[in-house]
Amino acid sequence: MVPRTPPPVTLLVLGAAGDLTRRLLLPGLASLLTTEKDRRVRVVGADRATLSPHEWEQRVEGAFADGGATKAATARVVKGTEYRATDILDAEQLAGLIAACGDGPLVVFFALPPAVTMKCCELLADVDLPRVTRLALEKPFGTDRASAHRFNELLHRVVPETEVFRIDHFLGVNTVLNLIGLRFANRLMQPVWTRDHIERVEIVYDEDLALEGRAGYYDTAGALRDMLQSHLLQVLAVFAMESVSTLDADELQEQRGQVLRAVRPWGRSVAASARRARYTAGTLGRRKIPDYTAEQGVDPARDTETLAQITLAVDTNRWAGVPFVLRSGKALGTPRKEIIVTFRDVAHLPTGFVGTQGPDRLVIGLKPGRMELTLTMNAEGDPLDLEQKTLSATLSPPRMPPYGEVLGQILDGSRLLSVRGDSAEECWRIVEPVLNAFAKGSVPMETYAAGSDGPAGWSADA
Repeated sequence: MVPRTPPPVTLLVLGAAGDLTRRLLLPGLASLLTTEKDRRVRVVGADRATLSPHEWEQRVEGAFADGGATKAATARVVKGTEYRATDILDAEQLAGLIAACGDGPLVVFFALPPAVTMKCCELLADVDLPRVTRLALEKPFGTDRASAHRFNELLHRVVPETEVFRIDHFLGVNTVLNLIGLRFANRLMQPVWTRDHIERVEIVYDEDLALEGRAGYYDTAGALRDMLQSHLLQVLAVFAMESVSTLDADELQEQRGQVLRAVRPWGRSVAASARRARYTAGTLGRRKIPDYTAEQGVDPARDTETLAQITLAVDTNRWAGVPFVLRSGKALGTPRKEIIVTFRDVAHLPTGFVGTQGPDRLVIGLKPGRMELTLTMNAEGDPLDLEQKTLSATLSPPRMPPYGEVLGQILDGSRLLSVRGDSAEECWRIVEPVLNAFAKGSVPMETYAAGSDGPAGWSADA
């Protein structure tokens, strides 16, 4: 008997006419299907907008071209794709949309604002879903710890936690995945990855992009919610987690969750552990950037920060006493997307050596992927002089963009790159005291000119 070919996974995109679908989701799928040619995925788009079959196919073709898809991969998807104009907040229309997707494995991707996603999930709880149904959700997962908890309870009314995929595309960044190999497959690094050898860790994601027309989202979020609460805390969790016995999704999620449960603001004062700032008018390259408060769509009354920094403690035996500094901002002159590990000084330097130039450091570049290890050694000439030399390596480029990696995991039902529900709540628990300090004005709003390296004195001090 010839084995029956399994049905393709149906990827139902809610909010298919939006920017996220065109700019990230479909190009990511294109990279996945070009890399893994045997995958069978049927794409169904749904949104309120009215699009003809030809218009939808053109959108898919354009997005696939942006994702570098081959003609064969594009043709396979376009042949089976369809678009349905649907009000997803209408129970009858939503049920009809789900029924039209068939009985095969279904991935529902919410390319929607969080509030709309929650209302849609309330309706899905009463819809007859295929036996294999997975929900894929974009951040933010709620607006605070309480709302994240309510959101989790709602999702669990629709499908079990094992079928919920909370997407943080930073977990699909090749360099973040390489952290696991660097830590646990490396004899040199593994024994020094502790408080005994590491003095401080900085996770920095400074962008040379300004608001870029995203005021509708960014002005209600700010740098702390947009980057630190989600992406950078997930990077911290991978960096600081304990050893794993296997690359099993449940084990990795538990180890990351264990780290997040141990995180708190550094020191006795929450306000003293955080800093915030907002860019003023300046120049980025050849572009003149207006003051943030003058950007179109910005409400100055919201007092939104465009640069945020928090210092955190990880209260575990491995990391007690080591400050973890998370920082991210926009409109900065020098883009920095990296993890900086500062090692402690040697316990004793023999008398007679001269010329020390600071601690040894390991820099792990997130974008682009690179590693630089700066070590103290004998200088040229006088053998008693010391200097620092940097060993550098360029990491292998990713096989596909982060969204391709993340989508591949979701389509396979693997939660390796997914954020677990309790971890999403913990991330809000960590930053809520800082958000409250911002709201009360306990942390002053500093300023920096667009194109500069930030406010004077921001040297990532603990």
